[in-house]
Amino acid sequence: MSGDVALLLRRAGFGPTSAELGAAAKAGYADTALTLTAPPGPDIGATSASMPRLGPDPYAADPNPTPARRAAADKVREEQAEQLTRWWLDRMTVANHQAVEKLIFFWHGHWATSIRKVKSPQLMLAQHRTLRSARDFGDMARRMVVDPALVYWLDGQLNTRQAPNENLARELCELFLLGIGHYTEADVKAAGRALTGWRLDLRAERMVLDPDAHDPGRKTILGAESDFTARSLVDLLLRQPACAEFIATRLWFRYASSTEPIPPATRARMVAAFPAPMSMLRALFTDDAFRATAGTMVKQPIEWMVGAMRQLELRPANIPRAMLIQLCDGLGGLGQRPFAPPSVGGWPAGATWLVSSSARLKLSLAGKLVSLLEPGRLTPEDVAAMLCVDRWTNRTYAVLREVGNPRMLLTLGLVSPEYAVT
Repeated sequence: MSGDVALLLRRAGFGPTSAELGAAAKAGYADTALTLTAPPGPDIGATSASMPRLGPDPYAADPNPTPARRAAADKVREEQAEQLTRWWLDRMTVANHQAVEKLIFFWHGHWATSIRKVKSPQLMLAQHRTLRSARDFGDMARRMVVDPALVYWLDGQLNTRQAPNENLARELCELFLLGIGHYTEADVKAAGRALTGWRLDLRAERMVLDPDAHDPGRKTILGAESDFTARSLVDLLLRQPACAEFIATRLWFRYASSTEPIPPATRARMVAAFPAPMSMLRALFTDDAFRATAGTMVKQPIEWMVGAMRQLELRPANIPRAMLIQLCDGLGGLGQRPFAPPSVGGWPAGATWLVSSSARLKLSLAGKLVSLLEPGRLTPEDVAAMLCVDRWTNRTYAVLREVGNPRMLLTLGLVSPEYAVT
């Protein structure tokens, strides 16, 4: 049972500390699953990582700057993006309500939006606040369809009745709400018309509807005819049975298995809890099929680094700036920098993160983390307890027991297969 509890903590959050694992093992699996998905009281740990105040986007008051002012504005944006990234890594690390933070991370990958195109840290932070404050998935979807960062990312600000743009409409159907096979090309074209006319107000950090650019005509989508708008389009998609099934499947893919399909009975339990994401996760975590997936998921780079910082008792807020830049650049090199997914499809999963080409970089990053510590004498057993590894394989143990340097011992533990796979 203790192995099941460890699995639950690793998957629901970013990696438990030894103290958290001990407390959860004492509480038992059922109580731990309930506490994770319905955490009591405020998150005390997260209060020390308050959301940053970035100030206005430098382009808001100066949309057509001279080359010199543009260079200055870009530098401000770069500094604000660095501040935003440090804050989120810090929040993920110190938060006590780990399942809440992991779910925000999941949504960021689901509604994948990259600052590399959006440019504005303010819009990325506004989107993050939406993901964090949404009451349920329905509320989230209604707000995200007019989210400035997402709309800009998918060229929605160019969508007019004279020249309909289908990018956002297509991804709403394919990647965000329904999944492939549950809509037609005609549905996408009509949905694109429903989303026409939205314009970005950078100063207010919101989208504004331009009635002259919106198509108010009748549209037929998924067999329903109406003068659909962004809101009524999302309401229609949310009502489709495929929507709840799709979200359940995506949660399974990220929390349980990226290779095995979700069992129908598990999906039915999760669908019954839709649109409440935490209730859906509770249905997943308390399903026997979830526990049967132990040892099949590979940690994504951000999961790996945040978990390591939690277990090594490091805080991004306290890491020297030059070192943190190196760590974030390293995450980028591994293929997963916060606020910068590679495409609207989000980040990959599974064995993609185990490619040999990234092994040297991961070893370097682990060494950088450990260099911030002053560990005393350690044994392989001590490292396993610190990193909440159930046990070392004979092969790994044979390597670790020959290492006398405690920093090297921790570094090798962080890049071991046992630590990478949950």
